[in-house]
Amino acid sequence: MDYIWIFTGKPNCLQLNVLLINNQFQIFCTFSSLKQNPDQIPQLCCENTQLTDAAQSSTLSFATASKAIDGRRNSFYSNGFCSHTAEDETNPWWRVDLQRSFTITAVKVTNRGDCCAERLDGAEIRIGNSLENNGNNNPRCGIIESLDGTPTYTFQCHEMEGRYISVITPALLKALTLCEVQVFASLPGIALVF
Repeated sequence: MDYIWIFTGKPNCLQLNVLLINNQFQIFCTFSSLKQNPDQIPQLCCENTQLTDAAQSSTLSFATASKAIDGRRNSFYSNGFCSHTAEDETNPWWRVDLQRSFTITAVKVTNRGDCCAERLDGAEIRIGNSLENNGNNNPRCGIIESLDGTPTYTFQCHEMEGRYISVITPALLKALTLCEVQVFASLPGIALVF
């Protein structure tokens, strides 16, 4: 399942715990040290909304766009948790619609770990509110220079505004594979997107 987590307040948490309960993720916040206050119970601090609108330029086999926002950072394509566009495509892209604009602070990308890590080299992360050219004309947060040897990397986006998060590989005859994309954003409180 695909979720967006929104911290609706300004939790001053010592520790955040993410648990899977009845097939739904729940985030609990511990506000004080359990050693100092053993009666303190972790409190549910967040709401979640299911994300349903991920898209990509094409799809190879079972590797739909939503696989990149399923909450699983398994980087082996054959395990079925990665998105994948068709082979040898020009300018392949992937995009998620957050349903409304957020102030994006960072984007974390998990690449394939079984092979082909270089395919993501040169990919651009774009953030904005336009769907012109499938969102690929929005301002750029970063360029993936190389993730070789580091399957997951976080790109700082310095509070860019946007509803659409896109990853595009501006190249001839390439495929785009993303095993997980996590988006971190701020609201008047804090928002975290899985």
